[in-house]
Amino acid sequence: MDINTKKLKKNAFRVTKVRGMTASRIRVPGGHLDARYLGKIQEIAERFGNGTIHITSRQGFEIPGIPYEKMAEVNALLQPLIEGLDINQSEPGTGYPASGTRNITACIGNRVCPYACYDTTAFARRIEKAVFPNDLHFKIALTGCPNDCMKVRMHDFGIMGMTEPQFEPQRCVSCEACIDVCAKKSVTALKAVKYRPQRNEEKCIGCGECVLNCPNMAWTRSKEKYYRLTLMGRTGKKNPRLGEDFIKWGDEASIIKIILNTYDYVEKYIDRNAPGGKEHIGYIVDRTGFEEFKGWALKDVNLPAKARVFTPLYWQGIKY
Repeated sequence: MDINTKKLKKNAFRVTKVRGMTASRIRVPGGHLDARYLGKIQEIAERFGNGTIHITSRQGFEIPGIPYEKMAEVNALLQPLIEGLDINQSEPGTGYPASGTRNITACIGNRVCPYACYDTTAFARRIEKAVFPNDLHFKIALTGCPNDCMKVRMHDFGIMGMTEPQFEPQRCVSCEACIDVCAKKSVTALKAVKYRPQRNEEKCIGCGECVLNCPNMAWTRSKEKYYRLTLMGRTGKKNPRLGEDFIKWGDEASIIKIILNTYDYVEKYIDRNAPGGKEHIGYIVDRTGFEEFKGWALKDVNLPAKARVFTPLYWQGIKY
């Protein structure tokens, strides 16, 4: 067959090492889906693939062994998943309209985990609705708390849940359980002052360990949801590095706006002659300078009053 591989990849199929065969990549924003869709994935794998399924590192599915000529039929079978997961689509029945922005990953969040500070799946899907489809290579990951089970600092945008602990002194029995756990499991942001815990607001990372370990509920989570946003972590051959803190005590709306602004920034500065027509965001920031990126990223962003912006940013990492 005469195959337009550029079109094939844009439609979220992979060029594989087996001649005439492709693999379908399935988006699962936030890594959470209704179990009934697993049967549809199984059907595609058994009818059109080689009977196997790969669970990707980005929490999606990849179905290998699909003949090129069967892609249209696979796309038709994918339609219930695309609709069920509420993924933006320009033309129903034609599969995914882009593959650049990778599947948005998330830990299990506060639907299940007691440490998580927010519903990671819900926020991941909100971001998905705002940014997809797009052909630019962005990697976005969400984690519910500073334990960072999702390793978000290895992504272009890492979103880490925070809570601002609320203290009710009349409920405190001066047991110092919160102080002990903060010292052992977190950053020693609490100390005893006149038999009551005192929180260092500058040092606190919003993990919620004090909330979880207070026997008398003197500490509670804040009603407002807060986030730490890290930028431009990456793996790969050239200069792998961890993402650096950009904003502490941010909010959802601001983070989504910063991500959308970054798409505009990349469209402006990307090197279209880069290998494969793609250039990693971090390399663009390195090339233009952080201050230029920051100007684009924070355009029309209204951060909460308590938010802290870290500037300038300097990334470490292996250099070759």
